[in-house]
Parts: sequence; structure tokens; C-alpha cells
Amino acid sequence: ESAGIEAEDVAKRLIDYGFHAPTMSWPVPGTLMIEPTESESKPELDRFIDAMIAIRHEIREIEQGIASRDNNLLKHAPHAPDVVLADKWERPYSRERAAFPAPWVRQAKFWPTVSRVDNVYGDRNLVTRIQEQPLAATA
Repeated sequence: ESAGIEAEDVAKRLIDYGFHAPTMSWPVPGTLMIEPTESESKPELDRFIDAMIAIRHEIREIEQGIASRDNNLLKHAPHAPDVVLADKWERPYSRERAAFPAPWVRQAKFWPTVSRVDNVYGDRNLVTRIQEQPLAATA
């Protein structure tokens, strides 16, 4: 709250670090449900903890006024290739920091296909669309 960052922002930033965004707002609204399983190795769990600590440092930069509350690494995450590789870069942080926030990310980068679309709008609102069907030829 002190930086205007929500659970959703952290979940999206985890994608930049190479993690699948965790389940959000279930069973408790506004939270992340982290569920490491017995199949996760110790190095993988350590990498996840390192990512969470790094994200906390990014939030601290917002709290301290070093980064903008509205135009920062977390609010724009995840950083898809079409954004990172665009000719123009108008963000107050580097492309490097957006796409490769930790050393291990460069070794095996997972690129999200899109940035944010409508976040959870489709989960919380019924969206219906009836597609027109061509009339069948009658004999």
C-alpha cells in the first residue's frame, strides 16, 4: 500500500523473472497464493525467493521516490518482446532492467507473448458475444 503496488503487480513482475504468475485473490482477495510443491528443487525455490526479494527492492524504490508510483517496473510488467524491442523506449527505467531483472533470466528467458490486457476484468465480469452464423442454404 505504501507504494501503490497491488498483488497483481507483483504477480505480473514475477513473469519477468521467469515464473508463472501465482494464483491471485483466492481464497483471500488481494493476495498471492504461493504453492511450492515437492517437485520444486531447492535451487528453484531459492531462485523464487531471490526474485521476491528483488521485487521488494523495486517496491522500496517507489516508496523512497526513486521510481514513480505510476510509471515503474511493476506497473508495466510483464515486459513483452514487442515492448522491449520497440524502436522507442519512453520508460524511466532501462530495457535491460525490464527484460532481464536478474542474472539467471538472461540464461533462459521466458518471453510473455503480451503485456497486460484487461487483467481480471474477464474473470469478474460476464462477457458474452453472439457470433453471427451464415444461413444454411435450403433446398
